[in-house]
Amino acid sequence: MTYLHNIGSYFLMIAEMFRKPTKWSVMKQLILKDIDDLIIGSLGIIAFISFFVGGVITIQTALNIDSPLIPKYLVGFATRQSIVLEFAPTFTSIIMAGKVGSFITSSIGTMRVTEQIDALEVMGINSLNYLVFPKTVALMLYPFAIAIGMFLGILGGMAACMFGGYSTLADYITGIQTDFEVFHVIYSFIKTFVFAFVLATIPSFHGYYMKGGALEVGEASTTSFVWTAVAIILLNYVLTDMMLG
Repeated sequence: MTYLHNIGSYFLMIAEMFRKPTKWSVMKQLILKDIDDLIIGSLGIIAFISFFVGGVITIQTALNIDSPLIPKYLVGFATRQSIVLEFAPTFTSIIMAGKVGSFITSSIGTMRVTEQIDALEVMGINSLNYLVFPKTVALMLYPFAIAIGMFLGILGGMAACMFGGYSTLADYITGIQTDFEVFHVIYSFIKTFVFAFVLATIPSFHGYYMKGGALEVGEASTTSFVWTAVAIILLNYVLTDMMLG
C-alpha cells in the first residue's frame, strides 16, 4: 500500500507542477541555472565515460572475432550498435541517476529541511512549479548530451582501433556505415527524452516529500537513485519491446 501511495503522490506532484506557473522572468533564470547545473555540468563525465567505454567495446569485440571468415568491419558495426542502442541512452542515464538525481534530491531535500519550501508556500508561490518544473525543462536538453556521448563513444572505438591495431581505420569506418538505420537513432532519442523526465521528477519527488534532518537527506538521495535506476531499466524494456519488438 505504501508503494501505491507513493506512486499516487508522484503523479499528483507532476500534475501540481503545472498549476499556477511562476512568472516567466523568474522561471527563465531558474531554467538557465538548472541547464548549467544539470546538463553542462554533466558533459565532462559523459564525455569521459563514453570515450573509454567505446574503446573497451571495440577491444572486446575485436578480441572475440577470432575467425578469419568474419569480416573485420563488424568491429565498427558492433561498436556503433552497442553505443547507439544501449550504452549512450540507457547506461549513461543510470550513471546520471547517481550524479544528477542525487544533486536534485539533496538540493530540494535541503530546502525542505531548512524550511525554505515552507517559506515559498507562505509567499503564495507554487513550490513544485518553482523547483521541479525548471529542472524538467532543463533536462529536455539531455538528448544533446547523449548525442555527444554517442559521437565520443564511436570516436573512442576508432582510437582503440588505430592505436591498438585491432582493426584498420577503413574497416572500422565501413562497419559504422554498414546497415545504418536512422530509426535506431530516433529510438534512442525517444528513450532519452523519457529517461530525462524520469531523471527530473523521481529525484525531485524524493527530495520534496522527505521528512527529517540532514541525515535523512542522504538517505533520500540513495533511495531516489535506486528508484530512478529501476524506473529507467523497466522503461527501457517496455520502450524497446514497443519500438523494436
